[in-house]
Amino acid sequence: MNVLHRHPEDSTSHRKLRRIALGVAVLAATATLTTGAPASAGATPATAAGTISAAALVRIAWQPCTDPDFKGMDCGTLTVPVDYAHPNGAQVHLALVKRPASKPAERIGTLLMNDGSGGSSIEQLRYALRFGLANSKMASRFDIVAMDPRGVGHSQGVHCAGPAAASTVTDMPTSQAQFNAMVAVNRSFAAECLAQNGPLVTHMDMTSTARDFERLRIALGVKQLNWYGIDYSDLLARAYAQLYPGHLRTMLLDTAADDTLPPVEHLADEMSTAEQAFDDFASWCQGDASCALHGQDVAAVYDRLIAQANRSPIPVKGTSQTMNGQQIQAATQDYLVIKSVAWPMLGQAISQALAGNTTAFLPTHDVDKTLDHTQIRVAACLDQPPAATTYSQLAQLERMAAELSPHLGGQVRSWTDMTGCLGWPVPAHAPTQTPVTDAPPALILESVHQTLSDYPWAFDLAAQLPGSRVLSVAGDDYSTYIINPCVVKNADTYLATRALPAAGTVCN
Repeated sequence: MNVLHRHPEDSTSHRKLRRIALGVAVLAATATLTTGAPASAGATPATAAGTISAAALVRIAWQPCTDPDFKGMDCGTLTVPVDYAHPNGAQVHLALVKRPASKPAERIGTLLMNDGSGGSSIEQLRYALRFGLANSKMASRFDIVAMDPRGVGHSQGVHCAGPAAASTVTDMPTSQAQFNAMVAVNRSFAAECLAQNGPLVTHMDMTSTARDFERLRIALGVKQLNWYGIDYSDLLARAYAQLYPGHLRTMLLDTAADDTLPPVEHLADEMSTAEQAFDDFASWCQGDASCALHGQDVAAVYDRLIAQANRSPIPVKGTSQTMNGQQIQAATQDYLVIKSVAWPMLGQAISQALAGNTTAFLPTHDVDKTLDHTQIRVAACLDQPPAATTYSQLAQLERMAAELSPHLGGQVRSWTDMTGCLGWPVPAHAPTQTPVTDAPPALILESVHQTLSDYPWAFDLAAQLPGSRVLSVAGDDYSTYIINPCVVKNADTYLATRALPAAGTVCN
């Protein structure tokens, strides 16, 4: 039930992979979601920032969905403050879809479906429904609600005219001048973004988003919520639990993230994890006849491609665009998310690039038209203090990348987020870490080998949520709910009964 964060429309695009990782094939979202007019919520008095008095009127403007994928469901709009310190100031409109439990007599409660950072929960619901969610126990016993976060997707979004980076600027600078040019591009882009979108750009942080979900709980009229999150949304669940003790019944967290690590350690973990995933892919591809590079030294072939593209950028077929080696490396991580489908696609993409066409590595024209790379970057710049702020510090990290990531060159998400935020005018601050109390033990689903989440992160996250348990999956896949029967069985049992699997349980 995951939605990938941008990919080309080309059928071989790496950006299709996370939907495929959840059994979600690439289908164009041809219908437009209709959520109706903004909610007539009126004033929402507060006793403190993010805290709503019992008498406050928090309403959702509901109407039947007109989108064919959401037939028989309710679409709505919730209005919340841009800045919770000023609840009667500027407001932002959030879009949501509610699918009632298909077996009302067995209904347990309301489950929130949350996508990863910058992703649309509504689009996540769309693709999950197309690939079997309607027949799941989750859908039969829970009202499923998907709300796009502030600034994202079908909600009132942050949109900026300029590119998030200039093609002539490198995020692996080798001189102070190149570093200064990168920072200048970031600073110019941020200024344009702030001018075009106003204060919402400075309030897309995790804490503000968590407060939106408390408004949603109140508007739905439920005492407790059930939470299904992926990656970043695992941290959002923790933030919500910290702010609003007792308001969660279950927490099903798929593919762990850990923002409590020192930034350099987090970056090193992701580099090493992605590099190991690439090594596993190269070994598989060399020995498997289904790979386009079968029988070759795949790692060496890839290295030659990167060196060639850095010397002379390779065309994107049918356009005036080209891609250099660093851009190909940055696109590779998303190709490693799921072995059965994504790895053959990566072999084909490398083969095509060697033949002079890098279209499959181009990170644009996503099938989900709601996805915007800027929206991902803005949230990252607010919540993630950078591992480096000067050229000297970045140069040291580049040397670390060369050691830990000889094939991918350290071009992982944490790196592109970090370098893209240098020069951003709003200081980043990690969410305040306070003990979680009066929250349910979480079930954390984590593949032992994958590219986006280091396996130990699941246990770090479990330690932050008392009584929680990790369900290990012996595989290479990002996000495993629905596609792995063992995971589905254990997750459905947890959602229904709150019973956790036995310690040490592993799904094959």
